[in-house]
Amino acid sequence: MLKKLPLPLRCMLVLIAVALIATISPIILYAQTATKDITGVILDSKGTPIPGVTIKNETTAKAAMSDGNGRYKIAASKGETLVYTFIGYARKSILVGESAQVNLTLAEDADKVLNEVVVIGYGTQKRSDVTGSVVSVPKSRLSQLPVTNILQSIEGAVAGVNVATTSSVPGSQPNALIRGQNSITAGSGPYVVVDGVPLSKTGGSLNDINPNDIASVEILKDASATAIYGTNGSNGVILITTKRGTTGKPVIRYSGYAGIDNLAHILQPSSGAEYVQKYADFLKQTGQVQQRPVPNINELPAYNAGKTTDWLAEATQQGVIQDHNVGISGGSEDVKYFISGDYLNQKGVIKGYEFKRIGLRSNLDVNVTSFLTVGTSLFLTSNNYDGGRANLLLATAMSPYGQEYNANGTYTIYPMNPEQLYTNPLLGLTTTQISRTTNINGNGYAEVKFPGVLTGLKFRLNAGYTYFPKREGSYYGRLANDLNGTARSFNASTNSYTVENILTYAKDIEKHHIDFTALYSAQERKYNETTAGAIGFINDELGLDNIGAGATQTSGSYRDRYGINSQMGRLFYAYDSRYLLTLTARRDGSSVFGASTTKYGVFPSAAVGWNISNESFMKNSKLVNNLKLRLSYGKTGNEAVGVYRTITTDGTSRSPFNGISTIGVLAGNLGNSNLQWETTKTANIGLDFGVLNNRISGSVEAYQNKTSGLLLNRSLPIITGYSNVLDNIGKTSNKGLEVTLNTQNFAGKDFRWETMVVFATNRNKITDLYGDGKDDLGNRWFLGKPISVVYDYKMTGVWQNGEDVSKQDPTAKPGSLKFADLNGDGKITGDGDRMILGQTTPKWTGGLTNTFHYKNINLSIFIQTAQGMTKNNPDLSYGDETGRRNTPAEIGYWTPENRSQTRPALSYNNTLGYAYASDASYTRIKDVTLSYVFAQSVLERLHLGGLTVYASGRNLHTFTNWVGWDPENNYSTRGSGDWTNNYPLTRTFVLGLNVSLR
Repeated sequence: MLKKLPLPLRCMLVLIAVALIATISPIILYAQTATKDITGVILDSKGTPIPGVTIKNETTAKAAMSDGNGRYKIAASKGETLVYTFIGYARKSILVGESAQVNLTLAEDADKVLNEVVVIGYGTQKRSDVTGSVVSVPKSRLSQLPVTNILQSIEGAVAGVNVATTSSVPGSQPNALIRGQNSITAGSGPYVVVDGVPLSKTGGSLNDINPNDIASVEILKDASATAIYGTNGSNGVILITTKRGTTGKPVIRYSGYAGIDNLAHILQPSSGAEYVQKYADFLKQTGQVQQRPVPNINELPAYNAGKTTDWLAEATQQGVIQDHNVGISGGSEDVKYFISGDYLNQKGVIKGYEFKRIGLRSNLDVNVTSFLTVGTSLFLTSNNYDGGRANLLLATAMSPYGQEYNANGTYTIYPMNPEQLYTNPLLGLTTTQISRTTNINGNGYAEVKFPGVLTGLKFRLNAGYTYFPKREGSYYGRLANDLNGTARSFNASTNSYTVENILTYAKDIEKHHIDFTALYSAQERKYNETTAGAIGFINDELGLDNIGAGATQTSGSYRDRYGINSQMGRLFYAYDSRYLLTLTARRDGSSVFGASTTKYGVFPSAAVGWNISNESFMKNSKLVNNLKLRLSYGKTGNEAVGVYRTITTDGTSRSPFNGISTIGVLAGNLGNSNLQWETTKTANIGLDFGVLNNRISGSVEAYQNKTSGLLLNRSLPIITGYSNVLDNIGKTSNKGLEVTLNTQNFAGKDFRWETMVVFATNRNKITDLYGDGKDDLGNRWFLGKPISVVYDYKMTGVWQNGEDVSKQDPTAKPGSLKFADLNGDGKITGDGDRMILGQTTPKWTGGLTNTFHYKNINLSIFIQTAQGMTKNNPDLSYGDETGRRNTPAEIGYWTPENRSQTRPALSYNNTLGYAYASDASYTRIKDVTLSYVFAQSVLERLHLGGLTVYASGRNLHTFTNWVGWDPENNYSTRGSGDWTNNYPLTRTFVLGLNVSLR
């Protein structure tokens, strides 16, 4: 083609082509060398990948987002600026250089924390807009702690939330109390909501929620925050949000730990020599002649052979705990998913105690259209508590010379034969014990966003269903000292549903912001149970598997239904992010109330907030960065009555009549159809602050609760056939102060030190009981005093030889406990010589967390304290039982030689029933965690997205004056309770691993 053109024209075209190539080539070459993909990983200060970080190229305006592993990719050229932003973290700018990989750490920004979104119930809100008392559990408490229940992570870490581990039985749940006790007889536990749907009142518990699946925990404490839950909010609300999917390719994470459990403190029984000496001292003090060195003939062979049995060692073992969790998350802009599976296996420190949990969770969010989003939160949890158990109570009481085994290798029934007060503490291991629960929970939602002039209006439908079957069974046979054989089977199921219709509207008009929420909901729970039992089996071969083979059969069944309908409205208004107002009202109707009164109650609240730091006169303040004042007042309710307690019911009784077993009817519950809600009115004032560039931040809150209409049993003349009837007659008052303080003590390049302090004090008292101005001595309820107190004699020492007892306690002898004669009548009696010795709940609690960071190493030390509580001490009041019990060496006893002022003589009979009130205050090194976050360069070689290893210890040491196993735990003495809960506090050491794959 070119050859046909004239030569001059061909030369001209060639010159033009060369010129174009010369001009374009450098541009192409520059583009090829300067434009590149920048990749890297974004971590927080603890080395954990941050998903959802926005990366923007300020030159080209292109943007990207980090995935679930914190990894990102964005096109940029040398000399261009990349800006990294994420809520709650300081903005960071990076100038692109030669390297194509940019890894960085984002520092938390206290100013931006105010803009982070927190869950407040039926919605979310910016922290700076919150007017009620809403506190978030520190994220550091939600991971890298070897806990089986999330309440164990909260213990001591949140001001105003008192979590007590009264038993360390594997799989047991701690008790939680938010802002003290308002009711005397009704439950005081908080209401628990998971992913917007109630967990409380469905049969399940927090044991069914795997801590690894939890993304955040918020606690609602005042009426402004809890009134939105009406009758369920009177004792506070715990809101749990589980992890959801994120945009990006699938991310696989594994979290696991394994470790050992040991008894945190051992109340060591006396040795063989101490046991023999105690028996000799007992005989001497009681004036008896000693015929042999040990109390029982069957103990002599072991004594003569110098052989002892350490019963505590025989009943205990090395505890082992392991937990493995695998999660997969990811998705696109329209579909996001999170799937996890968990396996927990805990072998207790006392033989036979075990807990196994298997859990599956699936969370799904789908943007069906631009205006419709649907999602699910499904989980299944199977809890297994099977196993016969050793008896710690008997193990600590047994003679060291008792015989553990028979000649054929079976357990001796009576190791101290002919003594039959004590059976072998290991007999429970020969029994069949079944205890299992399953929680099948399915929640779904659909959310519609309205467009156009209705922008800001959303409708959400929440629906939840729970099926909670429970199975228990037991068989006691000949090896367990049951010569007839006894079988029992128990099956129960709870079916619950919740339907919530939620309408929200949010609108910004210049400096005005309005947020309105309306709710209509319905809940229903159906419960049924059946029992079967039998006594008298030919042998123990079939046991629980053939109850019909028993000679005497028993059976029973029960069912009930509970329902509640609710309507709620909440209006939030903010002007210029300075002046805040929240108005809430909820109306609940409950099926538990009778026909003679309305089943509905209305629970309103109001709160105002003032962001002082947003005022113009505070804008240039270099000292104060954040200052907000909050005030709230409102009313909440408490049903406080069980199903069918408002109606009169009868019971049945079998009696022989003319040689025939006849069923008769007898008086059961006397119903009161006029019963109404217990009502709590709450006032709260709070101040949130941040100073010195937020190096110091926190909050101070004070509150007062007044509860009326308490449900108490009013006594009736027995001639009516009933001894009492429930009535709304009591009143209580409850007030307290809470302080939370966060400080950044040192912030260097490689080393940082942070501290968190929480403090809370609470005082409750009974202001009225039955309207007659009198105390209830039988129940230990006193006007003007705390709800739960210790009322007993005031011990002042022990009577010694030569002391004159005639003017104070004429019946006392040397070695008897000495009590104060409070009424001065010259004798110790229950009429006038008892007094309130203290309250069973702490007067104040606190927590101190110090966290140290050095490069990739992190160390967290948490100390918890509870002060000012008094408890009866069962280890001291547990009698010597005529010299036959092997009392703990730490407790001791009085002799004329040692002249003890704290312990009585072995001959002392506690006829007054003194319960040995003791100071139960303690300070505990609750947990210490050391972790190491592997650097990105190592992760690249290992082809991993993230890797953290850690070692953690819990309940490392307790500082206390308590004499016994542990001041926090509750223990039962013989015949006074369930011995299976006699399980002391354990000390745990684990090694853990958190790893994510690319």
